[in-house]
Amino acid sequence: IMVWLRRTTHYLFIVVVAVNSTLLTINAGDYIFYTDWMWTSFVVFSISQSTMLAVGAIYYMLFTGVPGTATYYATIMTIYTWVAKGAWFALGYPYDFIVTPVWIPSAMLLDLTYWATRRNKHAAIIIGGTLVGLSLPIFNMINLLLVRDPLEMAFKYPRPTLPPYMTPIEPQVGKFYNTPVALGSGAGAVLTVPIAALGAKLNTWTYRWMAA
Repeated sequence: IMVWLRRTTHYLFIVVVAVNSTLLTINAGDYIFYTDWMWTSFVVFSISQSTMLAVGAIYYMLFTGVPGTATYYATIMTIYTWVAKGAWFALGYPYDFIVTPVWIPSAMLLDLTYWATRRNKHAAIIIGGTLVGLSLPIFNMINLLLVRDPLEMAFKYPRPTLPPYMTPIEPQVGKFYNTPVALGSGAGAVLTVPIAALGAKLNTWTYRWMAA
């Protein structure tokens, strides 16, 4: 019974984190809608997604002890988000304007770190966490660049829930946040490491709680 309870607790946590990551994706700022807040939104988005990916992926990876599990977890997040964002299609948005975040390559880097360091937990936290924080904004900006005529599409399909001050306008240039990948990667690389450590610690806490 204790083995069953322990496994159930782990899998429940994994599902909860994956579902929350989907909600966070939607609430962290619709960075695909090109407003004056676009780059700021992208930076906030990058940090929140890097940390959310790291905490769940490293938890799941250390739980199984198998390199490749982080990529599997990122795949779960991606499928959840496809389903959630697919609802936007019903609102009239073209499907090629509904961009799903790119988590899988960053999770692959975490898996590779764990594998290359012979399943060293601390290396996975420090090196893998840094790589996730650095890489995710880069992959997601490439993802954004593939969107068809984003500014034109933002004018054509304004969000019905946006307040007037968030109505799409021409992006401002020359501001400090016009380097969103650098800001997102820099902040993400710093913040993702302690959050990855938290994910590893949650693994330990869960075992201790179930063994009590």
